[in-house]
Parts: sequence; C-alpha cells; structure tokens
Amino acid sequence: MHIIYKICPEILWHEAKKANSFMGAPIDIQDGYLHFSTAKQVKETADRHFAGQANLLLIAIDADELGPALRYEPSRGGDLFPHLYAPLALSAVLWVKPLSLGPDGRHVFPDLDS
Repeated sequence: MHIIYKICPEILWHEAKKANSFMGAPIDIQDGYLHFSTAKQVKETADRHFAGQANLLLIAIDADELGPALRYEPSRGGDLFPHLYAPLALSAVLWVKPLSLGPDGRHVFPDLDS
C-alpha cells in the first residue's frame, strides 16, 4: 500500500463527508487536480502553504485505490508530487487526524507511513 496525504481545512472535510467525495480546496479546483504529498513532502507542504493555520486535518489516503487518475508530476524543486485528476472517493481514506499547532506555531504531525 502506498499512502499519500492531504492537508484540508476541517470545514471542507465536513462538506466532503456529506457529499461522500472531496472535490478539493479552492487551489485544487483552480489547478484542475487535487494536490497531495508523500510522507517525505507533507511537512514542507504544511510549512509553505498552511503556516500558522489552525483547524486543519491531515488525511491519509491509500494511493493504490485511486487508479489512473492519480499521477506523480514534477513540482517543487522537481520533486514528483501526487496529483489526482478526479474527486477523491472517501472509500480510499485510511484515517483523518487533527493537525494542531505546536507552541512554536508549526504543525504537529502524527507518525507517518510512507
């Protein structure tokens, strides 16, 4: 199993649960795909794009369940990032955990599987 991660505002995730799929955050909709990160990438993603933001969730997804709509494409520094060109079916979600802020203002991550 290959696990990828999505950082998501709680309010958007609650909407996704009602719809039984996640259509994406505004940046995902603008870019035409859902942005994900690997375990090695997700902390830098949080620092760069979600610095100081509260009320976030970290969502672990079984990448093997996403099929050919998931593509690994060059992004930050040429690193390959997982991009999903379809809504995220909630059946591929392994777990959802709060991504709280530590005393230093950085997000506190659970142990991650790569």
